[in-house]
Amino acid sequence: MQIGIVGLPYSGKSTLFQTITKTHIDTSALGKNETHQAVIKVPDKKLDKLIEIFSPKKTNSAIIDLVDVIGLKKGDSGSTQFTSNFLSTVKTNDALVQVVRLFADDAVPHPDGSVDMIRDIASFETEFILSDLSILESRIERIKKTYQKSGGDLLLRELPILEKSYEILHAEKPLREAELSDNELFILKTYSLLTLKPMLIVLNLDESQRNDTEKYLESARKLKAGRNTKMMSLFGKIELEMSELSDEDAALFMSEYGIKESALHMLIREAYDLLGLQSFYTVGEDECRAWTIKKGMTAQEAAGVIHSDFFNKFIRAEVVGYDDFIKNGGTFAKSKEQGVWRLEGKEYVVNEGDIISIRHS
Repeated sequence: MQIGIVGLPYSGKSTLFQTITKTHIDTSALGKNETHQAVIKVPDKKLDKLIEIFSPKKTNSAIIDLVDVIGLKKGDSGSTQFTSNFLSTVKTNDALVQVVRLFADDAVPHPDGSVDMIRDIASFETEFILSDLSILESRIERIKKTYQKSGGDLLLRELPILEKSYEILHAEKPLREAELSDNELFILKTYSLLTLKPMLIVLNLDESQRNDTEKYLESARKLKAGRNTKMMSLFGKIELEMSELSDEDAALFMSEYGIKESALHMLIREAYDLLGLQSFYTVGEDECRAWTIKKGMTAQEAAGVIHSDFFNKFIRAEVVGYDDFIKNGGTFAKSKEQGVWRLEGKEYVVNEGDIISIRHS
């Protein structure tokens, strides 16, 4: 899973990237046209507990590829421009995190002259809509020309989906908020459309705005919140300071500022929810591992995530829920005695936290 962090210059997006990845970016290079990237482990208390129980030789956490997308620049008019390099980089991301600046800082002026949350959120959506409209317009024209020359029912079946999507975008509505069927989504995803990507909007505040957090979140939700758009807030500078502390000192820091959850935990939780993801586990003395799958996947599909042979040669899945396993002393024997360990067939829908062992031929 790849998540792209986007935002206008001086919004704090690189601060968020550094906070989550615990890396340092040379601020003198921030104006250059380069993208920063890091792979981070997904914090997982369940996996930590399973590791404690089994003391395995090897451990594997779920991972996320995080990208700090660079490429916005200031135009002749003074407004921020979205470069082709920026837009092409964003297309590779599975979900987007848009950092929106709410803090004032005379030493670091906003590139558009003033802090305006509504304007900044809207500017990204407008550019993404224009980019998608351009792609669909070109594709629709190409299909019509091809069909006139040689026919082709396959292309003709694709056309109404593209035209419907074009009309949605023309009405200034992002595709992520539209009612689209599985077949329509399947067709559209081949074009890497920007407004189809789930969006997490992160409001970046400073310490003086602590009492106004909910007010800002509510205003942002009224503007953009939808089924594939979510909101969260953080205090970027404070989070960066915390990331440089020990776990013990960071916990005290969070308590002092009334922060209930770190930026890393919040972002991953919200991203998993946006993308409809969940985790299951394989455990033992050799290895304890977290696997990321889509919600609703069957035992056979989950087996295929582990190894393609497991999908093809699937027989049964041995399954016990994490909570049941822990309640029964973290042992399979007691879990079997209590009837919470069970054999499931290929149609079983995997639940968050399931501990699974695949039987295969």
